[in-house]
Amino acid sequence: MAKVEGVCDPKFQEVRDLVNSRLEQGEELGASICVNIDGKNVIDLWGGYADPAKTQPWTQDTITVVWSCSKVVTALAAATLVDRGLLDPDEKVSKYWPEFGVNGKENVTVGHILSHASGVPSWEQPITPEEIFDTPKATERLAKQAPWWTPGEQSGYHLLNQGHLVGEIVRRISGTPLKQFIADEIATPLDADFRLGLEEKDWPRAADIIPPPAIPLDALDPESFLARAVAGSPVPAEAAMTPGFRASELGAVNGFGNARSLARIGSILSLGGTVDGRKYLSPGTIDKILEERVSGQDLILPLFLRLGLGVGLPAPQTVSWIPEGRICFWGGWGGSILIMDLDRRMTITYVMNKMENSTLGNANTELYVRAIYDALSE
Repeated sequence: MAKVEGVCDPKFQEVRDLVNSRLEQGEELGASICVNIDGKNVIDLWGGYADPAKTQPWTQDTITVVWSCSKVVTALAAATLVDRGLLDPDEKVSKYWPEFGVNGKENVTVGHILSHASGVPSWEQPITPEEIFDTPKATERLAKQAPWWTPGEQSGYHLLNQGHLVGEIVRRISGTPLKQFIADEIATPLDADFRLGLEEKDWPRAADIIPPPAIPLDALDPESFLARAVAGSPVPAEAAMTPGFRASELGAVNGFGNARSLARIGSILSLGGTVDGRKYLSPGTIDKILEERVSGQDLILPLFLRLGLGVGLPAPQTVSWIPEGRICFWGGWGGSILIMDLDRRMTITYVMNKMENSTLGNANTELYVRAIYDALSE
């Protein structure tokens, strides 16, 4: 048994015990969890195995795909441009990307894309994983599509394509590809072990994943938004271990890191925009990120969502284990989570390699997060 290692303030001993027990029970294969308060990691734990055969222990430097937690990092890239006065979330996308403003998308705003309300949640079929991995061509296809509903009226979760859309806006304004922009403006200054895609030199320390059970798509109405979105985003979990996925720039899903690096990045918001004396975002920009843009039943996910600019906002009826307040978050396919609690100047992150079919946390996620908040309240 690969034991739990790392740092844990005595106040959070129950969290360490929980991680250990979930590993012993086989509910986890390998995982890392981090809690940063006021800029200090009070929890930085890892344990279990990086491979299903249990031959490679999950170490301090093990990284894994974090799926849609990547969306938060991509949203922070856009927020960086907002903060510099180069991007207006209420401006039409076509101002920055003229080719996008056609076929019913003339009035789609940057905020619509960041809040999953653009009406373009996926690609029209047919499309292959390899075509999605070709970011320039896949982005060009999105620019030509018509929206599936009136933009701005409701959210419809952008499964894989939000990174293409936001990434193109970032590229048009900055002249830099999203992958490089994140490296230059966020990951490197923070010394955060995070990147979009994965260079071959880092493959040996990347955890293999156990895919979640398959979703029975034949039970869905093929004309439903959910069925269309899933069919238009045909990237299976196993793809994360392939060269094509790792070589691509998928700002919505192919971020690789661990809980420590995600917490470092998330602390930009939790700490009010300034980390280690360096200002990344102003309070005004953070207010814009946390402003509710969309609220209601999502057209793709069967969930009630409240959404800001690239982040979820507390919705007790959907995620009861995240308290209300000045908090934002998002999860990654399988169970990973990134919670930024500005009220407590706290960032909570969790990543793992044994996936469940969930977007906003799994059973382990809920247990850990509840234990963290319980420890704080004692």
